[in-house]
Amino acid sequence: MLQRFAPNTMGTDYVVGDIHGCHDLLLRELERVRFDHQYDRLFCVGDLIDRGPNSLQCLRLPFEPWFHSVRGNHELLAHDALELGRWGMWLLNGGVWVRDEDPQQVRERLREALTRMPYAFEIEVEGARVGIVHAEPPSDWSRIVPGDDALEHHLVWSRRRIERRDTSRVEGIDAVVVGHTILREPVWLGNVHYIDTGAFTTGRLTLIRLVDVVRMVGE
Repeated sequence: MLQRFAPNTMGTDYVVGDIHGCHDLLLRELERVRFDHQYDRLFCVGDLIDRGPNSLQCLRLPFEPWFHSVRGNHELLAHDALELGRWGMWLLNGGVWVRDEDPQQVRERLREALTRMPYAFEIEVEGARVGIVHAEPPSDWSRIVPGDDALEHHLVWSRRRIERRDTSRVEGIDAVVVGHTILREPVWLGNVHYIDTGAFTTGRLTLIRLVDVVRMVGE
């Protein structure tokens, strides 16, 4: 459910928005920041697949030692299609790329990738704690515990906070970074930072340092 990371004392930690199959765009962003694959770490808010041109390639990312992603609703849609036969929602929401691939290969790769993609991350950065979930955190970070199906759905699907423009702080955490909702520019609501800028339609993939997240939330 929740994976914690100690401070990165050797390199820089970054977080990136929904990649949605835009593998080449991600590589360009990493080159722009001179990402060091040996010492830097890249955290993602989920939705690695669908809609963009290279979903299968993006599904390889969780196997890289420098890359870490929470699970998004598109990974769960793919799971429900490939494992449970619920194809309708996935195909309607960008899963048609699977028709050009070997479904068994995709199933096996997704199955293994999901074992490396929990619902939430917590990373220590400059003495602060930054959380990452796909869509929306609970009002209190301590509520993220295993076995709560309603909470799992909330973490990957909810848009309640952004629809209400809710600026209340999430308790028990210094800042939270999320994706899921496409915006023209990243937005802060309380201590929650929304960074999905619609890479597959706009060509803009937001990638920022976690230390900057900590500094921005303190302003």
